[in-house]
Amino acid sequence: MILNERLITMYLYNSLTHKKELFVPNHTDVVKMYTCGPTVYHFAHIGNLRSYIMEDILEKYLRYVGYPVKRVMNITDVGHLASDADTGEDKMLKGAKREQKTVMEIAQFYTDAFFEDCRKLNIKRPDVVEPATGCIDEFIKLVSGLMERGYAYFAGGNVYFDTSKLEKYYVFNDHDEEDLAVGVREGVEEDTNKRNKNDFVLWFTKSKFEDQALKWDSPWGVGYPGWHIECSGISLKHLGEDLDIHCGGIDNAFPHHTNEIAQSEAFLGHKWCNYWFHVHHLNTEGGKMSKSKGEFLTVSLLESKGYDPMVYRFFCLQSHYRRNLVFSWENLDNAVAAYDKLIAKIATLNPDSGEVVDEAALQSMKDRFTKAMDGDLNTSLAVTALYDVLKAKTNDATKLAALADFDNVMSLDLLAHAEKVRQESRAQEAAEETDPEIDALVLQRTEAKKAKNWAEADRIRDELKARGISIIDTPQGAKWRRD
Repeated sequence: MILNERLITMYLYNSLTHKKELFVPNHTDVVKMYTCGPTVYHFAHIGNLRSYIMEDILEKYLRYVGYPVKRVMNITDVGHLASDADTGEDKMLKGAKREQKTVMEIAQFYTDAFFEDCRKLNIKRPDVVEPATGCIDEFIKLVSGLMERGYAYFAGGNVYFDTSKLEKYYVFNDHDEEDLAVGVREGVEEDTNKRNKNDFVLWFTKSKFEDQALKWDSPWGVGYPGWHIECSGISLKHLGEDLDIHCGGIDNAFPHHTNEIAQSEAFLGHKWCNYWFHVHHLNTEGGKMSKSKGEFLTVSLLESKGYDPMVYRFFCLQSHYRRNLVFSWENLDNAVAAYDKLIAKIATLNPDSGEVVDEAALQSMKDRFTKAMDGDLNTSLAVTALYDVLKAKTNDATKLAALADFDNVMSLDLLAHAEKVRQESRAQEAAEETDPEIDALVLQRTEAKKAKNWAEADRIRDELKARGISIIDTPQGAKWRRD
């Protein structure tokens, strides 16, 4: 497919340039999109999942307006340390010890759990999902290339990236280097092997984890890859030497994405990625959400409290992805009320009206939706566009067509939930239309008609009519309703 000029209408905020830019892909046949995946040592909390929801919206909107997309996601199943300085706890090993399983058993269990949460939230699985353990050869090739080019050095058993060789290291911000330097912090041992305090490990053969479960042969000894090298290696393997969009949570901008850019561009010798899409935090009223403090908020916990996962997706879409979003049970209850009200209004539309879709009205509605989404993926305005459809002066068929169209991106199960409400309403009406005495009279009338006792049948009909009951003769038999 060749992209046409109509598609070049979307503006995205680029974290690298700190401004909204017209999205123009590198190639005419595919948009290359990379997503930082989960570290599979525990369940994902709903703060993590906010990022994946918004990245899902971005991918689906690109496809909606006609861009072919190839999206790649890594699974970190080895060597993700808790500290930015490549020190601290090994999260995978911690998970294995906690549950008395092997590291790979932990990785598989929580990978499956992550994608089950994604299914519940209507998050599309990326085209390529690659665990870090499947790309060791790529990481070794990348590290070797950096050493050959003079951007990496071997010290104390580990291979480090030499940040002093870069013209600019802090690419995502204008802060002083001292404010962001990864140096010695409280509770973190200084790594004396580093030439510069900002250098980071590309390959470990020596670390504080002598019992590290997963190790591989390398030119530098038996060891395992550093955290940052994973995404660069996996992206280069599946998407080649240039990338259109790189996604992730804002907390990954430094140091993870900073280090990705450093090592990828040093290896390639040219710019690597054009657009950086960062989703901001989901906070609790007490601060940033994490797995280590407060109630561990997962999709399963929401379900156990009676919340439909679609309500959490709707809650996220009501706010712009570049704003911190505050989670509280009260705020989620407000989202429940708003979502239920929206579904109830959609349920009043008749899907069997037989009406013809008004194409001009439908296009006008689509234009409002795409205008919202073209403006830096403004999902809160896109939600408003849903309500505008319901207010529009057009027929039900056109409204339903618009809602179905928008839900290809929003993925809120609007029509399916509305149909469920209709079915529940019909069931309730049917239950209310049960009265043994009236049922008996209707049956007597049926028997009278079979006996061709028309006078008796008419008498029963008139008696029921006087009591406010209408009889409807159908091929399935006589039904009744209250007038």
